[in-house]
Amino acid sequence: MLVAVRTHDYGKQPVDELAGLLKSEGIEAAQLVLPKAFSEINSYDDVTPELIERIHRNFEEGGIKIHILGCYMDLGNPEDEVRRDAVETFKKCLAWNKLLGASIVGTETAYPRLSREEKKIWYPYMLDSIAGLVEEAERLNMDMAIEPVYWHPLEDLETTAAVFEKINSSHLKMIFDPANVLEFPGVDQEACWKEWLDLLGDKIEAIHMKDFIEGPNKEYCPVCLGEGVIRYPEIVKWMNRNKPDIVVVREELNPKTAQKDILYMRELWKRYP
Repeated sequence: MLVAVRTHDYGKQPVDELAGLLKSEGIEAAQLVLPKAFSEINSYDDVTPELIERIHRNFEEGGIKIHILGCYMDLGNPEDEVRRDAVETFKKCLAWNKLLGASIVGTETAYPRLSREEKKIWYPYMLDSIAGLVEEAERLNMDMAIEPVYWHPLEDLETTAAVFEKINSSHLKMIFDPANVLEFPGVDQEACWKEWLDLLGDKIEAIHMKDFIEGPNKEYCPVCLGEGVIRYPEIVKWMNRNKPDIVVVREELNPKTAQKDILYMRELWKRYP
């Protein structure tokens, strides 16, 4: 396992300083969202070849693997202009990904929290966007990854498996975030994770790790790893058996408790060989 973070959880940092900060924290890999990660970049329009080269050089010299170039785009939006802009931005990230030496460009499939009916409406638009992006990924010989979220069009195991079956490409991968597919925390998580991993484990290129509790009104409240509802043993055992070098990204990290979470990740890894 390589311990990674979503770098913007540390706030925006200068291009020449971010890799050094991560190294000082004992972090080995990164998920970068360019406009959120760097103080020099406020939008994708600010990205230049020179900045990409500086980022690549700093991370390479710092020994930090750029595993995910996050490009979270509204791929299923029924509005043509919004969806077209999302696809074009993602294509730019695929090209930058190649220059950065990153492993995958990753995305969820929507921005808003959708109703059941909206998810059905957005689904064909999402599928069309993914199909077009996979063509570009194949052309560039790069990999992209989609992330299921229960309130998005890519909502559950059945839907996700169907998308991988329809878009049969070795360049299409998956980011697995247990918290984002756990609509009902009271379910048998061990059985749930086993079902996901048995069916789609070979597609997984990264794991997102976070934890939460439900507030008084069932609202989502992030907490340190191990202090919430997510049960990770089945997932960790699968990783140890099948993908021991997988990148695990701590999302929603609080820099003040980062070392506590990193230690928890490493100890969990050893506890379930």
